[in-house]
Amino acid sequence: MSKTVTGVSESEDENAEILKNNRDYTLLHWVKQKDANPINVSHADGSYFWDRDNKRYIDFSSQLMNVNIGHGNKKVAEAVAKQMAEVSHTHAGCMVTKIKGLLGKKISEIAPDGLNKSFFTLSGSDANEAAIMLARFYTGRHKIIARYRSYHGTSNGAASISGDPRKQPFDNNLLSGIVHVEDPYSYRCPWGQTSEEGTCEKALEHVERIINFEGAQTIAAIFMEGESGTSGCIKYPEGYLKGIRVLADKYDILMISDEVMSGFGRCGNWFGVQNADVIPDMITMAKGLTSGYIPMGGVIVHDKIADYLEDNAFGYGMTYGAHPVACAAALASIEVIEEEGMIENTRKMGEYAKDQLLKMMDINPSIGDVRITGLLGVIEVVKNRETKEPMAPWNASADEMAVMNKVFAKLRELGLFTFTRWNFIFVAPPLNVTKEEMDEGLAIISEALKIADEHCC
Repeated sequence: MSKTVTGVSESEDENAEILKNNRDYTLLHWVKQKDANPINVSHADGSYFWDRDNKRYIDFSSQLMNVNIGHGNKKVAEAVAKQMAEVSHTHAGCMVTKIKGLLGKKISEIAPDGLNKSFFTLSGSDANEAAIMLARFYTGRHKIIARYRSYHGTSNGAASISGDPRKQPFDNNLLSGIVHVEDPYSYRCPWGQTSEEGTCEKALEHVERIINFEGAQTIAAIFMEGESGTSGCIKYPEGYLKGIRVLADKYDILMISDEVMSGFGRCGNWFGVQNADVIPDMITMAKGLTSGYIPMGGVIVHDKIADYLEDNAFGYGMTYGAHPVACAAALASIEVIEEEGMIENTRKMGEYAKDQLLKMMDINPSIGDVRITGLLGVIEVVKNRETKEPMAPWNASADEMAVMNKVFAKLRELGLFTFTRWNFIFVAPPLNVTKEEMDEGLAIISEALKIADEHCC
């Protein structure tokens, strides 16, 4: 028996061989290998991808919130091929290329005022590693403040500043000098406040107490995501990031905005921190930088840091830093976002998604809270809206995931792929998503949530 996928005949035996080769010779990320049930992907286009049984999935999290321009964009593919034909690799320490300079110039144009130079890496994790090391190098201090409900990557330093529980099995080997603070989580306020204003005030007081407890003279930087991501899209109360900027200035501490997920249009601006009208001292980036077409990350630094590096050599680098092929993919991706008006579409579709999600609350009693900025959003699923008891708790055990796992399986059965975690279902399609595609995805989520609705009280 055979079938045709995009004009290529593939037998069931061939499909089985693909899965077997992956199972026998590769390791999937983040999962128990014996429990893995991966999708055997064939091809992708726009907001959709297909498996090798020709089943279509709507990609409602842009894979890992990184395929910002959608799948299969020919402009990026052509830019990559052209660059590879010219020069495919150069030494990042003693050579420059035309494409690297053009990319740096373009990023300077879209970044907040005063952030004009970029240091290019391979991924979000090592971008955050570089930012940690650069903050310590520049300030001569060693401590970093970050949030508990945060994720900054899987390398040693990036995992250290993350509050994400995935690091816990390895945390005896993580960096010293990392201090975590509570989140301004208005829906579940740690200080019992019932308003965003109250949560913001208490959260900033808390951060300032921690600064004073730890000693401001020992703190190099405060690390904040431009917009909260995989920890649940915890929206910052109005004034929170501005308050962090004020505290950083008051105590002569750097403010670093991790825009790996929230950057490049994802949150309705080039960078999420711009929604708060705040200028950080560094911005870390990856994901939407190239829209996932080729791995790349980087750090954009404020002029004061760039000036310091004129006379002080920063001893951090890598073989594949500022890779010219990745630079070509990044510049092309940024141009696509500009040329196709994707940031404007993100704002429009983000508002539409928010309105539709709020309407879904009348249909699905298991929806406790909806949080979305641009096209980075989450549905928080609860057992009871009054008590806010989650359908699965933070860092849930396997037994506590019984209901949510059924919901997640139903999403996949109905042809929707999205990032899911604990009691969170993420809404983060490509930035060129259409109204019809948004309706399709939300309808599938609403249908799957009927499973959770049965467990509400």
